[in-house]
Amino acid sequence: MNIQRLEISRLFHRFAFGPRPGEYAQALSDGLSLTRTRFLTIPTVDTGAASVKEPEITNLGKRPAPNSAEIVPFNVALRYQREQLVLWWLDRMALGDHGLSERMTWFWHGHWATSIQKIDYPLPMLDQNRVLRTNALGSFNTMTKAMLNNGALQFWLDGQDNTAKAPNENLGRELMELFVLGVNRYSEDDVKAIARALTGYQVDRNSGAVSINQKRRDTNPVTLLGTSAVFTGDSLSDFLVARDDCATFIAERLWYRFISSNETMPVDFAAKAGFTDRTIAGAVNAVASDAVMSNEKFAMVKAPVEWFISACRALELTPSQLKTPGQLVNNLDKLGQVPFAPPNVGGWPAGEAWLSSASAQYRITFAKWLVKQSSLSALTNIPAGSRVIKSADWLGVAEWSPRTKSALRASINDPAQFAVLALCSPEYIVNA
Repeated sequence: MNIQRLEISRLFHRFAFGPRPGEYAQALSDGLSLTRTRFLTIPTVDTGAASVKEPEITNLGKRPAPNSAEIVPFNVALRYQREQLVLWWLDRMALGDHGLSERMTWFWHGHWATSIQKIDYPLPMLDQNRVLRTNALGSFNTMTKAMLNNGALQFWLDGQDNTAKAPNENLGRELMELFVLGVNRYSEDDVKAIARALTGYQVDRNSGAVSINQKRRDTNPVTLLGTSAVFTGDSLSDFLVARDDCATFIAERLWYRFISSNETMPVDFAAKAGFTDRTIAGAVNAVASDAVMSNEKFAMVKAPVEWFISACRALELTPSQLKTPGQLVNNLDKLGQVPFAPPNVGGWPAGEAWLSSASAQYRITFAKWLVKQSSLSALTNIPAGSRVIKSADWLGVAEWSPRTKSALRASINDPAQFAVLALCSPEYIVNA
């Protein structure tokens, strides 16, 4: 396999959401070094993403009483705002010019996994999305402090129920295990201590506003990971993020989501050293420049949203303009992934979890639905005789297998069928 094609393909499909027509071929012409620099350089303004108008998500107030006159319009407004929130983010992913910022926002959404299924109200979820995007490539310490003051995360992990008289361990446990340090890097005594340190938070559920009720707060010193102190949310973030375990854990998460969900992270993986100052951009730059990017064995399966957005970019489609938003969300739901609705606090699965026989059929149906709504101009502009080879450039695929080439060749004069086969091919679903 051509290593330059492989690495550039991985940049497009792992550090962004796939190429638009012509972008992969241009990147091959520019070369790996320039392409990598372009991916990792954050623009002051992403014109494409900025063109997507933020939805009008308002504070809908408390849920009216059942069977009241107000409950029906409330539920209609709630469903509409939730749908608009999903479409807005999908549009940003599909229309963005610089994919890394949005891709990292998506990564952190899975990391600090919070679901609207429990939050219910869209406004706190929008606020959390802004926090993740603002800090997506910035300071992890700043992000951690902001997330501890985020109403959606607090409510999701029962932070508002954590009081001095009745400590609730959910938020503190997940803060250490899933967000900052990793599994087996703390004790049960540490869980009890951090729960006490995080008492007093209160959340206005419909707006997401967070406050601290000093009357519900335990202000006594706690001993956490061998250190005794009276912690605030900010000082707790400083303490946890500064630990070496934090650098190891974030490197592990980047490895799992960007390099391999099957292979163990090597001890010399560059992300940990790149994260020394806790700057996320430094860690991501190190990942993109690591030698593992050219190792063929580190294949990654596209999660459904990643596959869908990359297909939209290739087909030149805007998610919110597709026929019936409900059908779009339904298709994503069948594949098992809808933005703002991770299944649990651990986020979505990775790897072969997305390769069931049922999902394969759903993906084909989804692809046909998308292809019918595309002009397919990028594909039909390729002469039939070159279509099999050049379609790899169109989709940013490093190399078609002989089997896929044979299947595509059989549909060379049927662009719609050709596109469906290409989008559902093993080489497109699994980024080699």
